[in-house]
Amino acid sequence: MTYFYQLFNPSAILLTLIFFGFQSPYTTAQETEKEAMAKLSFLMGDWKGQSTGFTDGKPTSSVEAYEKIQYLLDGNILTLDLDSPNLKLHTVITYNLEERTYYYHPFTKNRAGKYKGAYADGQLIVYFNEDRRLIFEKTKEGAFHEYGEKRTPDGNWVKYFEDIFYPTSSR
Repeated sequence: MTYFYQLFNPSAILLTLIFFGFQSPYTTAQETEKEAMAKLSFLMGDWKGQSTGFTDGKPTSSVEAYEKIQYLLDGNILTLDLDSPNLKLHTVITYNLEERTYYYHPFTKNRAGKYKGAYADGQLIVYFNEDRRLIFEKTKEGAFHEYGEKRTPDGNWVKYFEDIFYPTSSR
């Protein structure tokens, strides 16, 4: 009986179930959300570079801009803070586990929004609607590349802005 008790000790079984078998769905979901958010780590950092506006696919203006991107809430959200002469923007990116969707929440002085996004092939693509999107990626040279595209009546995509930023120390 002693051998049987050692082998099937009720206390040991209960502890094993508590530590390995009864994880809270909240904890499990949070870890999965963190894993999805970790895919966006290529965005992290303090960035400085040029923000260029386009009209009909041709560059029309260019200004120096700064962007600070960091994780908050233990890696469960990502914040982007853009500062340029043309735009001050605070953005929060989240991941919804049930929908398996990223959400892009931009805030300006007068506006706020919520848009769906997806991660594929090293890019985060945010869709404002079926004819406008944002694409975030890291270049081979290590630059942070963000650009907005709109669909033309013939179905092609053309840029309406492009940011190319390089790592910088705090400004």
